[in-house]
Amino acid sequence: MTDLSTLPTDPGLMPAAAPVVIGLDTSLTATGIASSTGWCDTVGYKPRHKSDSITTQPHEQRLRSLLALLGDIILAVGRPGLVVLESPSLRSLGGGGHERAWLWWEVYRGLTVRDIPVALMSPSQRMMYATGKGSATKSAVVDAVARRWPDWSTGGDDNQADAVVLMAAGLDYLGYPVVPMPAANRAALTKSVWPEGVRGD
Repeated sequence: MTDLSTLPTDPGLMPAAAPVVIGLDTSLTATGIASSTGWCDTVGYKPRHKSDSITTQPHEQRLRSLLALLGDIILAVGRPGLVVLESPSLRSLGGGGHERAWLWWEVYRGLTVRDIPVALMSPSQRMMYATGKGSATKSAVVDAVARRWPDWSTGGDDNQADAVVLMAAGLDYLGYPVVPMPAANRAALTKSVWPEGVRGD
């Protein structure tokens, strides 16, 4: 467990050359990506028509679509100093669980084989870092992002907002908080999984 007393809390202490951190929330239709360089976006499968969906495609075509989506995500991530990846929500309902699991593991593999450090933050930890509570609505997280990190314009997109929270948490853990965060919010950092050596430990 991380000792929060060792983590800097004053954003004024942030060196000019902070590492690039990417927040990543995988999805078949709208993977949220946020970069500490100041941008956020979504990457997802682009259907050819309204009824087109990865989960309903024949298996051979489905695999091609998943591989193309994987490539788009890895390309968008680039070569950052750290990726904070939202860990799978084991309570998620709805279709596509098989495909979503494949995508998550392949994204994780694609990052690690490139020697990109990957941290894992659960949905509840992400909500806690954003709002101070481990359970929050999508709109509450979007509002918190707009209030705390207005330089990242999500346009109200909850996938991008989730990614911004993950990115900001990663910067905070590394010692470069974007803004001062309350202790209740920063408690989420102790429960997340961080790769060895990214803080010079």
